[in-house]
Amino acid sequence: MIPYQSTLLPLLLLAAFFFISTEGCNRSCGENSVVPYPFGFSHDCPILLNCNSTADILLGGFPVLNFTSKSVLVSIPASCDRPIRDAQYLFGNNYAMMLGNGLFLRNCSPAASPCLIPSELISERLDLAKCGHKGESISCFSNGTKDGYLSKDIITETKCESLFIVARYNGIIKSQPELVFGEAEIGWWMDGGECRCSANATCTTSVKTAVPGKTGYRCSCDQGFLGDGFRAGDGCREVQVSRCSASKYISGRCTRIGLLISGIIAGALLMFALAFLCYVFRRRRTASKSQETCKRLLAEASCTIPVYSYRDIERATNHFSDANRLGTGAYGTVYVGKIPNNEVVAVKRIRRSDTDSMDQITNEIKLISSVSHPNLVRLLGCCMDRGEQILLYEFMPNGTLSQHLHGERGDGLSWTSRLSIAVQTAHAIAHLHSAIHPPIYHRDIKSSNILLDYNFGAKVADFGLSRIGMMESSHISTAPQGTPGYLDPQYHQDFHLSDKSDVYSLGVVLVEMITGMKVVDFGRAPTEVNLAALAVDRIGKGRIEEIIDPVIKVDGDEWTLVSIRKVAELAFRCLAFHKDVRPSMKEVAEELEMLGDGELDGSVEMASEGKSTRLVLVSARKVDSPVSVQDAWPSEQSSSSTNVSVSM
Repeated sequence: MIPYQSTLLPLLLLAAFFFISTEGCNRSCGENSVVPYPFGFSHDCPILLNCNSTADILLGGFPVLNFTSKSVLVSIPASCDRPIRDAQYLFGNNYAMMLGNGLFLRNCSPAASPCLIPSELISERLDLAKCGHKGESISCFSNGTKDGYLSKDIITETKCESLFIVARYNGIIKSQPELVFGEAEIGWWMDGGECRCSANATCTTSVKTAVPGKTGYRCSCDQGFLGDGFRAGDGCREVQVSRCSASKYISGRCTRIGLLISGIIAGALLMFALAFLCYVFRRRRTASKSQETCKRLLAEASCTIPVYSYRDIERATNHFSDANRLGTGAYGTVYVGKIPNNEVVAVKRIRRSDTDSMDQITNEIKLISSVSHPNLVRLLGCCMDRGEQILLYEFMPNGTLSQHLHGERGDGLSWTSRLSIAVQTAHAIAHLHSAIHPPIYHRDIKSSNILLDYNFGAKVADFGLSRIGMMESSHISTAPQGTPGYLDPQYHQDFHLSDKSDVYSLGVVLVEMITGMKVVDFGRAPTEVNLAALAVDRIGKGRIEEIIDPVIKVDGDEWTLVSIRKVAELAFRCLAFHKDVRPSMKEVAEELEMLGDGELDGSVEMASEGKSTRLVLVSARKVDSPVSVQDAWPSEQSSSSTNVSVSM
């Protein structure tokens, strides 16, 4: 009788041979790197990678940074002489570049689509000067397909010589869009048909691919399991959770080294206690110094605002709980709280990791305490206890203008409310520019920095980026700071800060009030990502009605429609590329106030020309206004005109 072991061994060898011959994808690179299926380094793998002599993982010669269940990140740093044909390695039968990528190409004939990002910014950040006299010859490419992937035809259609760098859209970070230069996101899929997923895995079908009309699938492990989810890969393995708790380790029921572990824990606790005592002692020493620093700063600013202890602020904000948090800005987090006199305040906690925070808080205290205007937020106190730097402002119960414009709060604002907010905001900024000597430039005017009180009155907040203007000069040379979409393009180009930089930002806010659209939105067409560019194009062509916020009811309301057109014309002038062409903030405030008072008679003419109609906006006084601004950044044409005609 033949033992069953003798019969079983050949069967096992045969099964192993069959497995190797059918599932022979090599996924190892070097001794320690194993990539997830369907990626691998042999021709049996659906998505082929390369492994060089130093165990670097490459996709078509580009280093791989990370794998996810839907995509793979690769590194594509700046290069002056990388041939355009290298872009073909970013496309394959089972993978392609996703729509969130943008390619910056050089030496195109003719040029590809114009860049939404100024070439000056690319030159400054990426050192284009090293590319020679053609370093500024940069074109953008982001032509996608309907399924969310870039077109592979980029290699032949663009007629460009080199691929300089790739940037990918990384989503909204702290309420602002983020672009990551030097990285590309490559989406992948498995060809459609039968799902070849392992046990304890879910198959996602109908996955869109870069091939029109074709779908694929992906596998992912169920909750509680880890792996790539494919039968040909690692499959899904159950996550093992240790059944030994800390108490069992100490008692020795899990291992025989419980006593040793107990000694280690006791020693660690002793060290922690000593460190905690040292921390408390040091904090008490620095607390008094911080309070003295705060009082000195206030004395230098001739300010008599109260100084609160850290314990008072903790009680006011319920220990800085998430329920009290209003939002997070560039320099810190804002909470709502109630101070000892039962007054509700906004508590701004400056980030301690910020190296400029001491200068920042000094700047804010001096600026806010030196001005007084009904439409500027008031500073009510400060705290510099326990190494913290905290400012207390009056609380605005109706949130920010941005929240109401973008549907995050309330049911939307009427046009009269928006116009009133615009008038008050312009007067507040004009006060900073004209009534203060030397003048104060805000530098970060945006809808989220316009707060609304109980009666929806506007108050301008966040002087975190403010700078005091020079008496002997009309501008200050300083590195650009601000929020993308609101930033003055000429200021970004020559670093010359002036009051007209604030005028440009307010022009963007006016357009935001008219349209209700986000200032930067990568969900729109590539040429319309920048709201300023989109609005200037529509206003210049007399088609403002196409982008009016649907919340604003203009049907049958001639005054509202004419008023919106007048504000649009004013915003058009504010958004001029050259600062000298823009009106002053005082002029903006005066014109908005006239519109708010209903002074439209005699200033509007309607004329019919065949099937088209045009609105002729006649200014009461001579103004310098650009005839048209068709592009977001590079337009430099302007002229002086008394009457501005906007054709519809």
